This record gives sequence, C-alpha cells and structure tokens, in this order.
Amino acid sequence: MTDPVTPVTFPPAFLWGAATSAYQIEGAVREDGRTPSIWDTFSHTPGKTLGGEHGDIAVDHYHRYREDVALMAELGLTAYRFSVSWSRVQPTGRGPAVQVGLDFYRRLVDELLAKGIKPAVTLYHWDLPQELEDAGGWPERDTAYRFAEYAQIVGEALGDRVENWITLNEPWCSAFLGYASGVHAPGRTDPAASLRAAHHLNLAHGLGTTALRSVMPARNSVAISLNSSVVRPLSESPADLAAVRRIDDLANGVFHGPILKGAYPATLLAATSGLTDWSYVLDGDLRAIHQPLDALGLNYYTPTLVSAAQEQPKGPRTDGHGASDHSPWPAADDVAFHQTPGDRTEMGWTIDPSGLHELIMRYTKEAPGLPLYITENGAAYDDKPDADGRVHDPERIAYLHGHLSAVRRAIADGADVRGYYLWSLLDNFEWAYGYGKRFGAVYVDYATLTRTPKSSAHWYGEAARTGTLPSPSPETT
Repeated sequence: MTDPVTPVTFPPAFLWGAATSAYQIEGAVREDGRTPSIWDTFSHTPGKTLGGEHGDIAVDHYHRYREDVALMAELGLTAYRFSVSWSRVQPTGRGPAVQVGLDFYRRLVDELLAKGIKPAVTLYHWDLPQELEDAGGWPERDTAYRFAEYAQIVGEALGDRVENWITLNEPWCSAFLGYASGVHAPGRTDPAASLRAAHHLNLAHGLGTTALRSVMPARNSVAISLNSSVVRPLSESPADLAAVRRIDDLANGVFHGPILKGAYPATLLAATSGLTDWSYVLDGDLRAIHQPLDALGLNYYTPTLVSAAQEQPKGPRTDGHGASDHSPWPAADDVAFHQTPGDRTEMGWTIDPSGLHELIMRYTKEAPGLPLYITENGAAYDDKPDADGRVHDPERIAYLHGHLSAVRRAIADGADVRGYYLWSLLDNFEWAYGYGKRFGAVYVDYATLTRTPKSSAHWYGEAARTGTLPSPSPETT
C-alpha cells in the first residue's frame, strides 16, 4: 500500500491525458458528407439502446471542439486521445477521402498542438461505415483491406503532426459484443461469425500498421488498445482453473497471441473447433498481423471472476457487458461468471485497482521492452450539480487515486508505463446505455450542452500539473 505521508510522484515525461470516441461525443452525424455508421443504425433501431437514445447530437463536440480543448488546457492535461469517424472521412468505407471530413480532424489537431496538448489518434472505435457492414462487416476479409486503405488516408493527412497512433480500440468488443451477444452494433448473434470478426480485426490491425508506417515519419508510434481481462478463478480447483484458461484465451489470447507472438493459442483453437475450423486464417495472415509495435495500450475497469458452471446458464447473461440471451463468449457455455466482491460503480463493476497493477505487470512480462499506456480507465457515477451548480464526485476522485497509485506501483516494480488517459473527458453517449451513465470528468447538461468540470477534473488537473497525486480528500474544487 502507498504510505499516505509519502507523495505519489510520477516520472517527469509521464503523459496525463483524457480519452473520448467519435460517435460518443461528436454529433453532426449528417454534416459535411458523413454517412451512417453501424452505431447510427443500431441506436436508431427500437429496443437497442436505453430509451432509444442515439448520438445524433451527442455533446456536439464537432462544433464545440475549441471549447473542449480550452477546457483540457485549463485543467492542465498534456495529452488527448480521440478517435476518427471512419464514415466522416470515407463515407462508403471505400475510395477517396472527403476532405472536409479530414479538415475537422486537422483543425482539432492544430488546436491541441497550439495549447501544448499531445494528440493521440485512434483510427477505429467501433463505428464501422454501414455500407461495409452491409457487405458483411468484420466477419468478411475485405473489411480488413478497407481498413488499411482508410488508415493510409488518415496517416497521410495527420501523420506529420500526430506522433501517437492506435489502430483499434478494444477489438474484443467489436467482435464479441457486436457479433456474438449482439448488445453492441451491429447487433448480430452468430458465435462463429464473431471468431471470424476477431481474426479480421487482427488482420486489419496488422495491415493498418503497415499502411500507417508507409506514409508517416519513422518517429511516430503505432499501438493498439486492448481491453485485456484480468481473469481470476473462484477456487483453485482444476475445473475452475480450466475455466480461467478458456476465458483468458477468448478475452486476451485471441488478440495478443497473434499480435505479440504471431500465433493463436492452441488451447483457443481446440476449444472453438466445434464452432469453426479457422480456415479463414490464410497463409501469410499471422506474419501480417505480427508487426512490431511501438507501444501497447491497456484499457482496464474491473476484474473478471469465473468458475466451471454447475449447470447450463438460464435467462439473460450479463457477464458485465450488458444483458443478452446470447453469450459474448463463444464455446464457453460451461463457464460461470460471478460478481467480484467490493464497492461498485454505477455500471455495477467492482472497484479493484489491484487488477490494473496485475494487468500492467502481466504485459510487462508478455511483451518485455514494449512501452505501455493506460489508454482507458475510469468510472461512472450518478453525478448531479448541487444548488450552486458545482458537481462534486468524491467517489471518482477516490477511484482515480487508487488506480493511479496502482500505475505508479507498477512503474516502481519495473513496468514502462508512459501515460494515463482518463475515461472520459466528457459525459457522453454510453453506447447501449444511452445517456444514463456518466463517465466524464466534465459534467455535461444534455439539455443545454453546458460543460462543468467536476471536482475530479480539478483533482486530476492538479495531478497533471504537479506529477504528484493529491490527497483523495478533502475534495479539490
């Protein structure tokens, strides 16, 4: 544990950032040539999101980006991770770019650099152009080729000014929530298709990495952000340990195996053989996927607790990823998921900073010498303004203090962690939960779109300015 008398300090070059994604904040979904993504279609399909809410306006970042960048600068942030809307840049997912779409991101990058904030670009945060989904989506090989072309377009446009690049955000969610459980766009429930999607997302990462490097300065860094799970057994019984192996392969090995090691885990291939023969993994694919990385992004929220199932599960499965009659875990119906003990956020996720330390140290061993970034970490709480219009969120401050302390402990234990991106800068559209969950350090009044930094934003800003974690109490206001 951290000695409360000893300040928790970070290396001088450590990046203090916040993160967002395009569909969750931009709005302007029909402006300047943008066409629908799968999330536009999904959120406008009755019953798919809470209250039928959607991102048509979101928090209108497309028109308010200067205000939002000014907020970041005022708080003292040194980095900002945002994603590019593929259908804003390349409306059909093919062909030449729409320059007015690219111009928005050029202006955003210029604004960030003018304020001394280092941009990090994520090329794909779940918003596939609908035309590509109509052609088969991620289960189709061609989508990976289309992604490589898109990556080259954005790399050519921004690579002279943006040094930090991320190909995909959380491909697990794209593959398994999108194509297996159906709780995310495009809402399909085909376990075999979800495994094909996972492979083609891996291929897209590899081809996209090569495409970026073909058009950008060699100094630029290319990474991927994985929401790798910390999977723990309910007991040390052989059956429960086998359940951990099954879920670890599906959560982690299916991506880090080919990306970091050039091969899928043999245990994964064996466990899923009843669903797929993996014949879509063609000669040369694993070489294409296994590109040297410049860094690895890790997204962490809560650990996963599993056991062998005593009986077949009945009713909707939540697994911490939204209720569905369909599992996001192909060929794992014999695994049971359990609520981990401890305090929880509004998402129902247990607060456990030790899991973040464990995750960092795992990848320090899995990929020795590879710099790491925490590209997402944060919490949803039921934040409300007080009578004076201020938003106090002491729970989030405590959450951030605990998790940033875990990051610092990992650095002390030898991990090369170079930055932290709080999720999220702003309250925003939280996917299938609509606007019902607030992750932002900045409160957004959805009726007026007024931005109000919460207590946690000021606390985090002080950490960014000083490189030292303030006390989690009393609140910084």
